[in-house]
Amino acid sequence: MTGNAPETPRRTNQATTIKDVARLAGVSVATVSRVLSDHSYVRDEVRWRVQKAIAELSYRPNRVARSLRAQRSKFIGLIISDIENPFYTALVRAVEDVAYARQYSLLLCNSDEDPEKERVYIEFMRDEQVAGVIASPTEENLTSLQVLIDAKIPVVAVDRRAKQTPVDTVMLDHAKSAYLLAKHLVEQGHTRIGMVIGNTTTTSGRERKRGFLKALKEAGVTPDLTLMREVKPVEEAGFQAALGLLSLPNPPTALFIGNNLLTIGALKAIQHKKLRIPRDISLVGHDELPWMSLLSPGITVVAQPVYDLGRQAVDLLMARMKGDEQPPREIKLDPTLIIRQSVGQPAAFGINGKAKG
Repeated sequence: MTGNAPETPRRTNQATTIKDVARLAGVSVATVSRVLSDHSYVRDEVRWRVQKAIAELSYRPNRVARSLRAQRSKFIGLIISDIENPFYTALVRAVEDVAYARQYSLLLCNSDEDPEKERVYIEFMRDEQVAGVIASPTEENLTSLQVLIDAKIPVVAVDRRAKQTPVDTVMLDHAKSAYLLAKHLVEQGHTRIGMVIGNTTTTSGRERKRGFLKALKEAGVTPDLTLMREVKPVEEAGFQAALGLLSLPNPPTALFIGNNLLTIGALKAIQHKKLRIPRDISLVGHDELPWMSLLSPGITVVAQPVYDLGRQAVDLLMARMKGDEQPPREIKLDPTLIIRQSVGQPAAFGINGKAKG
């Protein structure tokens, strides 16, 4: 071959790279990139050399990879635990609203409370080189988020902690929310309270159990372990757990329920047993849903500031994306107790017709 550029042998055992093109054309990698992007600020003679080198080496740029690299700073990953849970649906809306206003798009993944599925999505986010990730961990001891940290991708945990990974966290004060509900029950005279909460491997489940027990202890009520259930936070599990409690020989006079899907399951169990709220059984739950106030009676709940959770999670993530190197922060938001008509005085007779002792 003749010409001004140094000759380089064809590569036969591995794919040609943009560096090979630059070396053969006698230019920088940046110049090759400008030619590939049809940039106007390239001299005709230089453009010709680069194009000749591309033809000589049969170079084929990976346009998909180039596109992802060019746009990666405009994508945020969001990994939620259960897309059927209305809480996470509202959280997605909040994160998407705030991210869109700042010209970022969202990549949404649903882990289904499955740590293995969550790990796959975390690795997907790393491979796609997203600008940052907001995640609701399936377990407090989750370690797979470390792959994002190692890849220099900022991470914020929302609703739940990731204790094994040093990241910012935004969540409800779960212990306080449970404390408020349990305190309301004991103030109405309930001492035999059934508890159905999500698994205590998550922050929300563990902290809500702690708040529940604190309220009972302060009231001088000894918790009855036979009335406490820890389950997967889904509707069917809530139904089975509540049904089991209501079918006991000496059932509880009130049910404390740990999230909105569990509450739906508990309501179905109460209906299945043909019980009336609050005459036969009192009920409190977590998370405000639009229809809670439409039931008769309305359900007493604690409401989470979901939109603010999403907004603050995006704020923290953006700060990290801009280079904020402060130690990891944890922000706790306050719940709001909404008292309706689902709690009454304990019935003089139990739901099985036996007099209370």
